[in-house]
Order: sequence, then C-alpha cells, then structure tokens
Amino acid sequence: MANARVGKMSRDRHRQVVHARVRTRVEGTSERPRLCVYRSLSHIYAQVVDDRSGRTLVSASSLDKDTKKQLKGGGNVAAAKVVGKAIAERAKAAKIGKVVFDRGGYKYHGRVKALADAAREAGLQF
Repeated sequence: MANARVGKMSRDRHRQVVHARVRTRVEGTSERPRLCVYRSLSHIYAQVVDDRSGRTLVSASSLDKDTKKQLKGGGNVAAAKVVGKAIAERAKAAKIGKVVFDRGGYKYHGRVKALADAAREAGLQF
C-alpha cells in the first residue's frame, strides 16, 4: 500500500464527503432553487442556483461592495446576517420566494445558522 492514507480525514475533506451525500437528495429547480452556503475563515458566500439549468440566479458574499461597507470583518456572525439579508433581497428582486437550503456540509450552527435565519427574516421561505 504505497499511497494509502492512514488515519483521520481532514476537516475539509470530511465536509466535502458530507456535502456530496447531502447533494444526492437536495436539488434546486427553477420553481425552488437551491440556496447554497460556503464559508471560509475570513468570508461567507451564498448563492441561489438552478441545478437543472446549471445557472447561478443570484449571489451575495461578504466581499460584495454593498455588504462590505456594513461590515468590520467578513468571517463573523454579523457578516453572515448581512449576507443572509442581502441574498434574500436579491432573490426577491429576481422573483424567487422559495428555496431549498444547502448548508454545504457545514454544521447548521454559528455563521451558517445566522445566514439562514437572516434570509428567513427577510422573506425567503425554506
């Protein structure tokens, strides 16, 4: 076994495996697209995707000019709330009211939960 890896999987690899498993069941359609979340150490990103056509309908992140003005840093719960509100407003402007939530393999906790709650409060249904 020359190249066999022994031991634990890295955190990111484990997240990717969980995400792949979740994606077998969660699919975005044109009627109900997928709201997917990606978080890095310093920023958080969200996009609404129609998987059938393979198109990103709307997106928001802590790097956007509009949201960056409101933030001190992009890798905290406050930033996630601002991004959640922004993605919901942009989705509403694109006439998207209902989505399926894809947590991206992350635990539904902290920044991911804050983004989801802010999107719900801004009128997105999931």
